[in-house]
Amino acid sequence: MELRQFEYFVAVAEELGFGRAAERLHVVQPAVSKQVARLERELGVRLFDRSTRHVRLSAAGERLLPEVRAALAAAANVGRIAADIGGGQDAVLRLGTSQGLGDRLDEILLHLAAVLPRLQVRLSSLPLSDRLSAVRTGELDAAFVRIVEHSPGVELLPLWTEPLHVVLPAAHPLAGFATLAIEQIAPLPLRLAPRAVNPAFHDLIVNAITASGHEPVLGAPFTNLQDTLAQIATGPASWSVLYGAATAQLPTARIAHRRLAAPRPTTSLAVLPGPPSAAVRALLGACAAITG
Repeated sequence: MELRQFEYFVAVAEELGFGRAAERLHVVQPAVSKQVARLERELGVRLFDRSTRHVRLSAAGERLLPEVRAALAAAANVGRIAADIGGGQDAVLRLGTSQGLGDRLDEILLHLAAVLPRLQVRLSSLPLSDRLSAVRTGELDAAFVRIVEHSPGVELLPLWTEPLHVVLPAAHPLAGFATLAIEQIAPLPLRLAPRAVNPAFHDLIVNAITASGHEPVLGAPFTNLQDTLAQIATGPASWSVLYGAATAQLPTARIAHRRLAAPRPTTSLAVLPGPPSAAVRALLGACAAITG
């Protein structure tokens, strides 16, 4: 049994719904369902009575809920003690980062510094595959990754989901919408970086367009932000996709950015399987604190 399974069980019990629990935990609903089902198998009891209309605690779930809450409280206390111990040492956290984290990364690091003031955080910006490989070999203690659901030899802990933003000409009629569905924008040429640069992101967008019933129309490739925005603003109508944090400093005279209804990629923390170090546990706590 894992503490994450206990946390998901408590969230579903309190929200009385897997979808609402997933929103509260900032993960996708299948992840919650999977972990609760695994916990039921390991305990050998049914924790919830499920129907198309409701989710309710079973008799076994009612009995076990207080014990699970007590176990989580005890684990949190262990984490606090370990963090205090780690804070008394000149520990180092080697952390892989991803583009587009924006202010969220700053907030996480500030919270982490408040918890472990003597912790030295060394950031490494690497391509996705290199980040995962560095975690696998122990060169990194943890790394932020997006869209990845499985990676051999690495445990992926979901942290949050976030919307993407469509970037399009400000004069285009679709710029009048606050939120766009993928099928609305799909007929226009899409500017994406070549798949080899970021296969996971490329496939996420292309597959979403295909699932909406449209054939992807790939325009000129995304080169760099400045040049691509200039070409979107002045050339024939086209669009691109950015993470929300990347839109904060966009020029607004001839460019508009609008929230994309779906897909919503998940950001996870890649770590080695097994008990986390005090620094990694504090990092997880910081992530939870700034995402609510």
